[in-house]
Amino acid sequence: MAEQELFGELAVIGGLAVATTVGLSRVGLPATIGFLVTGALAGPYGVGLVGDTDHIEQIAEVGVILLLFAIGLEFSLERLRFIWRAVAVGGSLQVGVTTAAALAILVIAGDTVERGIVFGLVVALSSTVVVLRVLDIRGELDAPHGRFIVGALIFQDLLVIPLTLLVPVLASGASGDVALDIAWALARATLAVGAVLLVARFLVPRLFDIVDATRTREVFLLTVISIALGSAWLMSQFGLSFALGAFLAGILLADTDYSHRATSDIIPLRDAFTSFFFISLGMLVDWQIFVDQPVMAGLIVVGLVLGKAVIASLAALAMRNPASVAWRSGIYLAQFGEFGYVVLVIGAAEGIVTPEELRLVVTTGVFSIVLSRVLMHWTGGLHAGEALLRPLERLLRARGMDEPTPQDAFLTDHVVIAGYGVAGRLLARTLAQARIPYVILELNAESVRQGRDEHAHVYYGDVTSAEALAHARLGHASVLVLLINDPPAARRAIVAARDEWPNVPILVRTRYVAERDDLLALGASHVVCEELEGGTEMSARVLRALGLGSPEVRSQITRALASTNAGDLTGATDEWIEATDRDDAATGLPRPFAPRPDAGQGKMPSAR
Repeated sequence: MAEQELFGELAVIGGLAVATTVGLSRVGLPATIGFLVTGALAGPYGVGLVGDTDHIEQIAEVGVILLLFAIGLEFSLERLRFIWRAVAVGGSLQVGVTTAAALAILVIAGDTVERGIVFGLVVALSSTVVVLRVLDIRGELDAPHGRFIVGALIFQDLLVIPLTLLVPVLASGASGDVALDIAWALARATLAVGAVLLVARFLVPRLFDIVDATRTREVFLLTVISIALGSAWLMSQFGLSFALGAFLAGILLADTDYSHRATSDIIPLRDAFTSFFFISLGMLVDWQIFVDQPVMAGLIVVGLVLGKAVIASLAALAMRNPASVAWRSGIYLAQFGEFGYVVLVIGAAEGIVTPEELRLVVTTGVFSIVLSRVLMHWTGGLHAGEALLRPLERLLRARGMDEPTPQDAFLTDHVVIAGYGVAGRLLARTLAQARIPYVILELNAESVRQGRDEHAHVYYGDVTSAEALAHARLGHASVLVLLINDPPAARRAIVAARDEWPNVPILVRTRYVAERDDLLALGASHVVCEELEGGTEMSARVLRALGLGSPEVRSQITRALASTNAGDLTGATDEWIEATDRDDAATGLPRPFAPRPDAGQGKMPSAR
């Protein structure tokens, strides 16, 4: 009977989630909010469709593990190395200042220092699951604000280890061995991470070689899930959060040859189980709180969202991030975190947090997640906070484009490149070989440093700022090229450039064809869609490999492009197909994008 009740509850919750999510999507709200509302309606404080929430919470825990494991697959140890400053400095600034602010408020209100520290640390934690999910969906994990946010979240998750020891000590009032206990906990955590690193480096690749040899998809998927769950369990045994263990396992697997296959196999399971996490979180909402204590509940929600947004923005700004990055980082980190709930439960068990306070903070915390998620959805159009941060940005000298070298101070007919990733480096080297002047704006301080070591013309600057574009002498440039991994920032950069310099051509790289029309409407001169360009190249290679000549390849690709409503790209098809005529004699396959015979024999024509 218990199993039948569980299946019935899952069916009812699933149907309600679909109806709620579809209804809210019609007013532009994301699916996450629909799941949270579903949980609030179906939970024990709603209409009571679910009597026992334990089963839902267990399913939700699996969803968290799979979600953070899949996000970890997007990273690697090499990529994680570039955000260590965000982890150590940015995370400590954000958590430290938030905790100090909450502590000061509670002490002034007459509360004890011990309770102030506990509640301060609780509100300092943000929702790793919600934020990383949004960054992953939007493709912003590599964006400047994404790197800072991920670093801060990793620091917060690591902080859960000493917090689980600190809260009982604060509750008992004994502080004699707290430093020793925390040091021992950190030592255990270091040993656990080291053990996982060794296992992943030497055993996991060999294990997947053996599994892959079976040529069985089911076995491969079971291996991936076992590694995710096993790493999460192992970390929990050493006092680490299971979510951090899953995330770390994904990062380690990202360095293997099987990361892409693991990602594609686990995505359907991840999405299904993650939905139950947000539903279970919504079930914690007690609607009566807003009737019994409306003022206090409202103040806590405002503090969690607005207060944390301001503090996190200042922390990002202190690390010399521009105002646009700092403001978006603040918005993304402005909510209650699921590990804050874990700390609250420990505090309630130790008697330092009352059951009424637990219900109050958790309920308002879930509402802060809903409000923060709405702000994330609209963050591309929210610039009020960014404008307020501009004066402080200048005070902290968070921009470097206003200090060009003598050779870049009077550029004309040059190319302004936004982004110094793989594509930006390739374009810069191509222009250098063709003796065409260029200047690069980049928000990753490490990339700027490396670029200057390579004698590239790279500057720390925000391409969405008209001031930075003016320092890059965009008014005297031949073209602006946007190669940034931040779609909202790319749109704002187009608007900023068009407002001041309407005649300068703007070339934009984007991931999806669906984004192309919006970018053109904003003023982009040409949009390169990765999925379309990749499909075009692959189509030509396949047709040439099958023995078709250039005229036939040209005809087939032109017709295919026309069928995808990309008709204005067919004009470039002829030039592209001509490049495929230069076959590689060794393989018989085309060599697309080969240099033109006249490359480097003149400057790029001026746009004016």
